[in-house]
Amino acid sequence: MKDKLLNRFLRYIAIDTQSDPNSETIPSVATQLVFAQQLVKELKGIGIEEVSLDRYGYVMAKIPANTKKKVPAIGFIAHIDTSPSMDGECVNPKLIENYDGKSIVINSDRNIVLDTKIFPELLSYKGQTLIHTDGTTLLGADDKAGIAEIMTAMEYILQHPEIEHGLICIAFTPDEEIGTGIDNFDVQKFGADYAYTIDGGGVGELEYENFNAAVVDIDIQGLDIHPGTAKGKMINSQLIAMEIENLLPPRQKPEYTDGYEGFFLLTHLNGSIEHTRMQYIIRDHDREKFEEKKQLLFSVIDKLNEKYGQHLITYTSRDQYYNMREKVEEVKFIVTVAEQAMKEAGIMPVIIPIRGGTDGSRLSFMGLPCPNIFTGGHNFHGKYEYVVLESMEKAVNTIINILKRYGENE
Repeated sequence: MKDKLLNRFLRYIAIDTQSDPNSETIPSVATQLVFAQQLVKELKGIGIEEVSLDRYGYVMAKIPANTKKKVPAIGFIAHIDTSPSMDGECVNPKLIENYDGKSIVINSDRNIVLDTKIFPELLSYKGQTLIHTDGTTLLGADDKAGIAEIMTAMEYILQHPEIEHGLICIAFTPDEEIGTGIDNFDVQKFGADYAYTIDGGGVGELEYENFNAAVVDIDIQGLDIHPGTAKGKMINSQLIAMEIENLLPPRQKPEYTDGYEGFFLLTHLNGSIEHTRMQYIIRDHDREKFEEKKQLLFSVIDKLNEKYGQHLITYTSRDQYYNMREKVEEVKFIVTVAEQAMKEAGIMPVIIPIRGGTDGSRLSFMGLPCPNIFTGGHNFHGKYEYVVLESMEKAVNTIINILKRYGENE
């Protein structure tokens, strides 16, 4: 299994599938379709007959039930694209077998080091096999590790018909990293009653809570007057932007928060005296606190408009996604099944809230409850990314055990 996992993963990350937030196409880059076509061929190659690829780049496949028991249809989902945060072309992975537990020099020329003091979780993987970047690109474990794990688990299930299971539904989706990966996902076509995204981090991670999320775009109109005659006339839109930031709670920023603590984050600021644009994202696990944060920002804007005696500041607000816990709590047994499956694979489940979003969140609100399971990767989206091969193997075993548990119960 390790060899198959490794070979699949290395083949997958050789294809640059970075999503493009500025693209107007679906999927955002053509290489995602190229990779999707390869996955279709591979799914058929391992013996799955019902496989499809649509124009949006969604790969879907189904393995029929092999039992007469009343077993729910279970889905597994991973995304095809990698993050646009760092170069994903010409990935040159490095393999460390029997890792010695010391800091790893990723790139000596650029002095890039996976330092155990900064990344202490490395110490948990002594004696195991690590795959890391060469420091010039991301690795792509997010989420090509998940794809490799699903593919390997499905191959195992097909080769072991003695394992009773219901309908198994598989999906590989585009553009998760730019937040549009579920825009055209057909839940009814997918066919699952419940699903799991295989898109988490270190071994044992099991997540069914995520942020509620909103984005607020702010437009500030100033008045640019020659500084020599500006007294009582000039309105510097950049300074108003600074006022907005300074009127928000200073400790409610990502660099000061963790766990269930939410935040405001100024993501973009671009302006001049005459005109400034800024963008915030707002995050909180608690829906009430989330709404309060939005209202606080809106009230700051209203206060400043009142201060300047004119409507200088306008804004638009858009909710992006909500905490999947609202939907998963209604069928909490799907989390329990995953916990049990992990324990049977020799893993202690680590149930933590996602300090971000996931396709599973949107899917849960589309009628498909969808917790998130680890892939074995760490430090996604950057040059320090790595994945542990033994953790990938445990993810495969977890998927298989989930199917076993559903198949054993009626």
